[in-house]
Amino acid sequence: GNGEPTLHPEFKEIVLDTQKLRNQYYPEAKLSVLTNAWQLGKPAVKEGLLQVDNAILKLDSAIPETLLKMNRPVSAQVNMEQLIEQLASFRGECIVQTMFLRGAGVDNTTQEEVNAWLQSLKVIQPSLVQIYSINRKVPIEGLEHVSEEELKAIAAEVKKIGLKTLVTP
Repeated sequence: GNGEPTLHPEFKEIVLDTQKLRNQYYPEAKLSVLTNAWQLGKPAVKEGLLQVDNAILKLDSAIPETLLKMNRPVSAQVNMEQLIEQLASFRGECIVQTMFLRGAGVDNTTQEEVNAWLQSLKVIQPSLVQIYSINRKVPIEGLEHVSEEELKAIAAEVKKIGLKTLVTP
């Protein structure tokens, strides 16, 4: 949909119903859920995500201030250590997706940002790391696309720590 799927009060039940329908009609299809990962502290959300084939969990920065600027959650607080622990609790059964961008007071491509993010990936140990940048109109003036070359350089750092990565320019 157009929002955060894990905010639905019956998220787990919807996943289970979708799984039943998939098994009945399209057993070869993969179920994927893209989430901002802010609701992972709710047991039913995690249980639902563990039922899908691809739990795609967003982590745009490992530095709280940057994460808050990029994601603009309703709650203006983030416990980064707790968020990383929640992502790591998937024990490799997740995909981490990260959008790199700069401008308008945000830049998660700096060496400090990338190093912090890489350290978090070492803890999380996802099955795949998806890296991309903005490629459409954004709601904030001044945000800039990160080049494919820069994304590939970041991906090379991910590969150095032994994780599979996919760059979408």
